[in-house]
Amino acid sequence: MTKLFMKYLSIIATIYLLSLVFQSIHIDNISALLIMGLVLLSLNLLLKPILLLITLPLSLLTLGLFSLIVNAWMIMIADHFVTTISMGGFLNSLVVAFVIVLFNHLFTGMTKEAN
Repeated sequence: MTKLFMKYLSIIATIYLLSLVFQSIHIDNISALLIMGLVLLSLNLLLKPILLLITLPLSLLTLGLFSLIVNAWMIMIADHFVTTISMGGFLNSLVVAFVIVLFNHLFTGMTKEAN
């Protein structure tokens, strides 16, 4: 349960912080950010494993870097469902995906040290 909560926190923190940095990422309100986090977390749990399996040959050829592209696709799909947030296109989604992975590793590393 804490692992899912840490992923949720990393998603929310990343989108919020990058909306402060990039003008093309726009958030209308905090509730939209929380909904975006839930939608992205649920998409990552349900749809992402299927896409990773489909794109497995490309991931093997690129030594796993193609999974960042799949993460960016997940963000773009979640952006489509939550209309009050605008991610600003594929490149912004790719940057957000990369930073989410970094924050997720940071947060999970902090919880491992606390145990």
